[in-house]
Amino acid sequence: MDFRKIADSYGTPLYIYDFDYITRRYLELKEAFKARKSIVFYALKANSNLSVLKHLRDLGAGCDCVSIGEVKRALFVGVPKYKIIFSGVGKCDAEIKEALLNDILMINLESFEEMLRVESIAKELEKVARISVRVNPNIDAKTHPYISTGLHENKFGVDIQTAKKIYLKAKQSNFLDPVGIHFHIGSQILEIEPFKEASKIVSDLVRSLNALNIELKFFDIGGGLGIDYNGEKTIDPYAYAQAVLENLSGLDVTLACEPGRYLVGNSGYFLTKVLYEKENSHKRFVIVDGAMNDLLRPALYNTFHKVELLESKNRPDSTLLCDVVGPICESGDFFIKDIKLPKTKHDDLIVVHSAGAYGFSMSSNYNSRPRVAEVAYESGKYRLIRQRESFEDLISKEISFLNSEKSE
Repeated sequence: MDFRKIADSYGTPLYIYDFDYITRRYLELKEAFKARKSIVFYALKANSNLSVLKHLRDLGAGCDCVSIGEVKRALFVGVPKYKIIFSGVGKCDAEIKEALLNDILMINLESFEEMLRVESIAKELEKVARISVRVNPNIDAKTHPYISTGLHENKFGVDIQTAKKIYLKAKQSNFLDPVGIHFHIGSQILEIEPFKEASKIVSDLVRSLNALNIELKFFDIGGGLGIDYNGEKTIDPYAYAQAVLENLSGLDVTLACEPGRYLVGNSGYFLTKVLYEKENSHKRFVIVDGAMNDLLRPALYNTFHKVELLESKNRPDSTLLCDVVGPICESGDFFIKDIKLPKTKHDDLIVVHSAGAYGFSMSSNYNSRPRVAEVAYESGKYRLIRQRESFEDLISKEISFLNSEKSE
């Protein structure tokens, strides 16, 4: 991939996504589950660019959405409504109503109280709401505490006994149709045992529900497969599938999974240019035009992203440590600390790897910085898939109010 050509064509900072890589990852995962009826629901929260969604739609993926905005994005690019799941711990009435009116596959419930709201709104609309229940199996996924979701101390899902109460209530309701069960124990998981344990617990619950004449159609194992950021040993997709499938013996269910990071994380690159270097008596800083508002993960999670100086091959090796930092007025505005880089020059290009997931989707306009452009790379060609924001874009929602105040 010619990063310099892309940067010269579209400017920096900039995101690039390798669509050929996304295709390979999707097909690899789909192949792993070929022994069972299955649907891959892409988790939009990782990267919700419309062109990314359309590409995955064309491959056959559905969408796992955690806001009505994400549901609308999926529908906008033509994802069939029967391939859309609406998850999330706090859905407001308006979101629930719109999801029901759009007749999506199912709404994933996270509490008994949420079930009552969905039932009430469905009754008001004179519709039957297809629902699943997110079960919290109390499994430690051994990942970052901010992205661990399968323990009782986390806000997500319900315990086994509460799940049974929800299913029994839904079975008796004229406005609820229990069609699925769901668990998601966290993200960036690198060990297979938590998936195996969670599948066993939830599949046993399905069998107990079957005994109560509650027969579910979808067994949703969520997402969470980790990727290689820094030489991590990741889970083989086939082994992952087998760990789940071995617990589904005798169950006539369609298996659903919700990968996000797994599909797009290592497809993405964040390009940023060196502005200048700064040194004091204790530290060397390489200051770049990208910032934490563009790529938040290092500041938010203190996570590692490989950082590469494109011109390093033409420079003598250096043992000087530096921090690669952005221009935002926060000490947390960094991409990497204590990395050995050769002496840099103005306009040198730095590539931040593994930036396809939770990069642009978590970006903001902090410090009144316009959000960056996004580019797709596919079959050796590049194309713009999101235009860089302008200052006019930033203030467009405020101008009319300012003008009205002036006229008073």
